[in-house]
Amino acid sequence: MPVFSRFLRYFLAVAQHGSIRRASEHLRIAASAIDRQILQGEESLGTPLFERLPTGLRLTATGELLYAHGKQWSRDLTNMCVQIEDMRGLRRGQVDIAVPDALTRGFLPRLLRAMRTTHPGITICTHVLDNSRIQNALIDGSVDVALLLNPTHARGLLVRAHKDFPLGFVCLPNHPVAERKSARFSLAMNYPMIMPEAPLALQRQIEILEIDSNLDIQAAATSDNIQMIKSLVREGIGLGILSALDVMDEVTRGELAFIPISNHDLSPLTLALCVDHSRQLSGAARLVISELEKEFLSPAAQ
Repeated sequence: MPVFSRFLRYFLAVAQHGSIRRASEHLRIAASAIDRQILQGEESLGTPLFERLPTGLRLTATGELLYAHGKQWSRDLTNMCVQIEDMRGLRRGQVDIAVPDALTRGFLPRLLRAMRTTHPGITICTHVLDNSRIQNALIDGSVDVALLLNPTHARGLLVRAHKDFPLGFVCLPNHPVAERKSARFSLAMNYPMIMPEAPLALQRQIEILEIDSNLDIQAAATSDNIQMIKSLVREGIGLGILSALDVMDEVTRGELAFIPISNHDLSPLTLALCVDHSRQLSGAARLVISELEKEFLSPAAQ
């Protein structure tokens, strides 16, 4: 059975999705063909690879072992293809990027549009994930590049560039607070507040500031979604607390106002461009990273 056979491709997909039906939809291959390959593989290996449960398929101990090695073999093959591609001087291919919801607007879509003009042979696939899942997606090889908020130390994680964005109050342009250049966090006691909830990256920073300031903010509303917080602010329900990154476009268009919080003990939100330093990146991925690094250095993305 060849190492990079049809069986291995199907096996990895079934293991990842937990069912033959979902693997079939992902691969666009008939479920019967996938099932046949899995059964033949189990027969060849002389042991079951999956437990058949009412809720789906679960890897056996043997299946877990094959899955771990199969992913590594897949990565090694990708790295080899990358090296061959670079030797041939190719500048095409697919690059997978994981991003938080905050970057679905603003500089990233504009950058990808520009790259489509300058590098039409590169297909960029963006994966919008909860910030808590982005780091894992990079380390397990699901994506080539990650734009991560407040990255934590992890083996293999390399920060290529980063940029800090202050946290602040968000309000309508005609609100009295909009006239301020900055404000202390205690201002939140004077107005109805729309507070961020987990898993938003800035929620923990605000929670720590609230404790350190000995304040008990009575929220008029809470949300774990940046777009919802901005919508509630537009409806006049109260002031929001977000990062400058979250409202960059709305402030530029004059739809919302952003007033930085001036407390010195409040850490900014850090946006980091990250890669897995143990992986060999394709020429296409390196081109995309180079363009992203330029954007991080650009004042326009501040």
